[in-house]
Amino acid sequence: MAIQTVSGKSSKEIAENLAIIFYENAADRDLKGGNPKLERDLIRESGLLKVLIPKQFGGWGESWTDVVQIVRLFAKYDSSLAHVYGYHFVNLITAHLWGNKEQQEFYFSETAEKNLFWGNALNPIDMKLYARKEKGNFVLNGVKTFCTGSVDSDYLIVSALYENQDHQQFIAIIPTNRQGITVNEDWDNFGQRQTDSGTITFTNVIVKEEEVLKNGFDSSEFAKLRLNISHFILNHVFLGIMEGALEAAKKYTKTKKRIRTPNNDSVTGDPIIQRHYGEFYVQLEASKLLVEKTDTLFERLWNKGEAITEEERLELNQAVYTAKAFTTNAGLELTSRMFEVMGSRATANQYRFDRYWRNMRTMTLHYSIDNVIQELGEWVLHK
Repeated sequence: MAIQTVSGKSSKEIAENLAIIFYENAADRDLKGGNPKLERDLIRESGLLKVLIPKQFGGWGESWTDVVQIVRLFAKYDSSLAHVYGYHFVNLITAHLWGNKEQQEFYFSETAEKNLFWGNALNPIDMKLYARKEKGNFVLNGVKTFCTGSVDSDYLIVSALYENQDHQQFIAIIPTNRQGITVNEDWDNFGQRQTDSGTITFTNVIVKEEEVLKNGFDSSEFAKLRLNISHFILNHVFLGIMEGALEAAKKYTKTKKRIRTPNNDSVTGDPIIQRHYGEFYVQLEASKLLVEKTDTLFERLWNKGEAITEEERLELNQAVYTAKAFTTNAGLELTSRMFEVMGSRATANQYRFDRYWRNMRTMTLHYSIDNVIQELGEWVLHK
């Protein structure tokens, strides 16, 4: 449930005002790429980076449902900002899931007090960063890839391998401005143009013992929620992109689309266009039902904390994966087929309507849908 902030506005109202600002130059920034420093600072100044932080640590004490509503709202107008905003919380709560009590309290309080933005250097698949013990500390050397939100961040969640130990992972929280860290600002992909998901180079970076998260992914079912949370957030980004694409297509169709048959006195009266929009509506509504089902499940498990069972987390896992599989296919189809109702003039670069598909395509490649559907099939056959 959204609360009233010190400004007198709810977090949703603050987010709505920001989303309007983001939309005004979203197409131009998509063309430019790079770091959206101004927009990130507006998020900082708004206080929205502490929505989820408990009140006793200086936050607003709201829920994950409130967080994902903001993510989805941002994604309608600028999915890059939605991605980095959502992942801010994925990274922030890692200390809560994998750290000790002192780490949990410190990072919540520090973030709330200073409106800190968290970035990602966790990527557990492409492991080219190594940690070694040295004089009571750890030293990192190597490179991390797909470091979403790293540019202009204040803290990084970092994963590495211990030297000479190929499978044991090292997880730590490090200030982004730590000596030896170079955020390379080399993200230049065709979608999600302003997520700053490029590489980071670590050269003899010192990590203190108290910055290391010792518990890790396998320490409990609650700790394993870290994987579910990242997919949970991305599903809301997918849903927001779909909503934004449909809204943009409908506005263009009503105001600029030409009548293509003499039998119709308006574009909206064309039965073929009506059929397309009917299919878009079905896809979007089905996606909403699947994604919003996970909101209830996830909130319940998050509130149970360490008391959650393996069966409960697996139920959430299947729900999140089902939503991901459906929204991936539906989103890619909607963001491509929207041109069928807008026509060839809508492909003009001035509109950059293709950004909805480019963003959707880039985002949905984070974790192969083939793997998702295969895992669901295995579960169906053995449940």
